[in-house]
Amino acid sequence: MSHLLITNCSVGGRHSLDIRITGGVITEIGRGLTRHGEDVLDADGNQIIPGLCDHHIHLHALAARRNSVECGPPAVRNSGELAAALQVSPGTDGWVRGVGYFESVAGDLDRDALDHLHASRPVRIQHRSGAMWVLNTAGVVAAGLEQADHPGIERDAAGKPTGRVWRADSWLRARIPGNAPPPLRDVATELSRLGVTAVTDATPDLAPESIESICAAMSSRELPQRVHLLGVPLGASLPSTEPTVGPYKIVLADSGLPDLEQLAAVIESAHSIGRAIAAHSVSREALLILLSVLGEIGSIPGDRIEHGALIPIESISEINRLGLAVVTQPGFIADRGDDYLEHVAAIDHQDLYRCRSLLDASVPVAFSSDAPYGPLDPWAVIAASQARLTPAGTVLGDAETIDYNTALDAYLGRPGDPGGPPRRVEVGAAGDLVLISRSQPPSVLATVIAGRRVY
Repeated sequence: MSHLLITNCSVGGRHSLDIRITGGVITEIGRGLTRHGEDVLDADGNQIIPGLCDHHIHLHALAARRNSVECGPPAVRNSGELAAALQVSPGTDGWVRGVGYFESVAGDLDRDALDHLHASRPVRIQHRSGAMWVLNTAGVVAAGLEQADHPGIERDAAGKPTGRVWRADSWLRARIPGNAPPPLRDVATELSRLGVTAVTDATPDLAPESIESICAAMSSRELPQRVHLLGVPLGASLPSTEPTVGPYKIVLADSGLPDLEQLAAVIESAHSIGRAIAAHSVSREALLILLSVLGEIGSIPGDRIEHGALIPIESISEINRLGLAVVTQPGFIADRGDDYLEHVAAIDHQDLYRCRSLLDASVPVAFSSDAPYGPLDPWAVIAASQARLTPAGTVLGDAETIDYNTALDAYLGRPGDPGGPPRRVEVGAAGDLVLISRSQPPSVLATVIAGRRVY
C-alpha cells in the first residue's frame, strides 16, 4: 500500500478538495492539505469517484480470448470466412482456439460440420454464450472424448461424441496438455484503464490451478484489482488471503435444467455452511425453477441471481420477497439486441435485462460485463442502460431505462453486497478511486487502488 495525496479534485459537488490516502485508506479530505512526502496526483479540477466493481467477469477466459480466433460477427459472418479464420498458427498446445461463435455464421456446429471447415489440426470453438465448446474430430481424439465420461459430453444415438461439450471448461482444459491458465497482466491493465478496481470472478467450479493463478497474480501485483470468487468449491480453502470467497456459483443451464430436489440439496449444502448462492439464470424456466426451490427451502442474505436475462414481471415480487439481488448485464442490449429481436419471442422482449422495474420494486441491482462474453467497458454498459439501443438503433425495453447516476451506482456496491449502498469517497474508505473527466460520457484519467496509482 502506498501513500498518496490527490489535489484539486471535485467530490460529490464539492470542488477544490484534496484527498490524503495513507496505508491504502482515505485519512483526510479537505482544502489546502499539506504534503507529507507522499506521491501527488493533481486532479486539475476533475471528479473523483469510488473505483468501479465489475460484479460478474471471467478473468482467465478474458485473458485467453486475446490469443484466440474470433469466430463470430462482426469479425466472421459466414462459413467461408470462418474456414479462413481457422487457418492460423496453432497455440503452444497445438490447438486452434476459437471464440465467439454464433449460429448465424455457419449453423449448428458439430464435429462433422467443423471437419468440413478445418480437419488437419485439433480445433475447439466456444459458443459466444460461453456454455459450449465444439471440437472437430482431431480435437475429439486429442481430448479423448470417446473414452471420457464427463456428463457435459454430448453423444449421438450410437454413443459417438458429437464434438459438443457443455459446461466443462475446467475439465476440458485439463485434457489439453500445456493449456495452463493464461497470465492476467494485460487484463489487469485494461481493467485499470477503465476505472475498475474490483472484480467478482463468476467462473463456476474453479480448478485449483485457476485459483492458484489468481492468488499468485494478486500477490505479485500483476493483478492489482481486488478479487471476489464465486467458483470456490464448497468447503475448499484458499492458498492466499488476498481473494475473498463469495457466494457459491450454481449454473442452471438451459442445456440441462436441474432436478428440483438436486438443486435444493446443493443450495442447502451451501447455506448450511453459511455460504450464499449465485445462480446463473438466463431463461424464464431457469428462473422459475430457482424461485420455486428457494420458496420451499428459504434464502439467506447474499443469495443472488446472475444475469436475469429474462425476468417475467410477475416474478419480481417473489425476487423481492426472497431478498435476492440481481447482477445483470444491460450491455448485451447494445451488443446483441438485434439478435434478441430476431430470435427471442416478441412476448419476451419486455423481460430482457430488466433494470428500472427491478429497482422500482426495491430489488438490489448490480451491473457487470460478463466479459469476455459481453462488452467489458463499464462506461459502455452504463450508456446501454440509459439508452437501451440495439446495434441497429432500435430501442429494446424503453420502460427499463435508468439515468446516469443510478447506472453508475450499480457499479459502486461492495463486491460482497452487489446492488447495496454505493461506496462513497469519505474518510475511512478504501483508497480505491477513479479520476474522471467533467465531460459526458466521462473518460477515465487515473485509477488508484489502495493508494497506488495503477493507471
